Amino acid sequence: MLGRIVQEALQAAALPGDAVQVVPPGDRDSVRELVGLTGLLDLVIPRGGEGLVRFVSENARVPVVLHYKGVCHLFLDADAELEQAASIAVNAKALRPGTCNSLECLLVHEAAAERLLPGVAAELIEAGVELRGCPKTVALVPQARAATEEDFGQEFLAKILAVKVVKDLSGAIEHIERYGSNHTEAIVTRSYESAQRFVRELDASCVIVNASTRFNDGGELGLGAEIGISTSKMHAYGPMGLESLTAEKWVVFGDGQLRG
Repeated sequence: MLGRIVQEALQAAALPGDAVQVVPPGDRDSVRELVGLTGLLDLVIPRGGEGLVRFVSENARVPVVLHYKGVCHLFLDADAELEQAASIAVNAKALRPGTCNSLECLLVHEAAAERLLPGVAAELIEAGVELRGCPKTVALVPQARAATEEDFGQEFLAKILAVKVVKDLSGAIEHIERYGSNHTEAIVTRSYESAQRFVRELDASCVIVNASTRFNDGGELGLGAEIGISTSKMHAYGPMGLESLTAEKWVVFGDGQLRG
């Protein structure tokens, strides 16, 4: 139905309706055949679970933009304000936990853990979030479950949040570099130096200072309707709008000119 509506809209604008086509659903063999159609497909953007994305990337013979899992982190720096930290954490995790830009791991500076963590955790728990924390987290938040190694780097897509107390900003960066997925990373801080270092050193499609991870969205960032969030760098990196699917075409008009 959606495909037919788009085709009718194209025709109403004097454009070919077949410019948009809906491929009938099929099994993995059909997908393998589809992503091997060199000369017919210019680009494939797999949208779905981790299994589908991995299957397409391993079997494609045409260029692929990976819309991979979003293991998004939020780091609360030593000088973070409690109210701001709590509101950002709750918004990033609890508003729509099933989206790829939702928060999956909260990191807290060791020097501020006693001041920040109980209050932030209370707001998250009130919003229905299950916390799975490191030993220091569990000591400060008795309602939290003890986290396993598998909880870090996990895309829960549910009201479950991994929590870890780290030594400092360097510890947060090290953790994110190990467990992140190059999707979205955020920091709450009042330090210009910490914010700049976080932005400079972390490789992610979107790095956010003092705001929710859920702002990594094509519509929120002014790109219009979002096609996907690329976690690879071929060719786009981050939210992809219509412009990301266009290509340049060079046209030269001459009258016998020769290059010297």
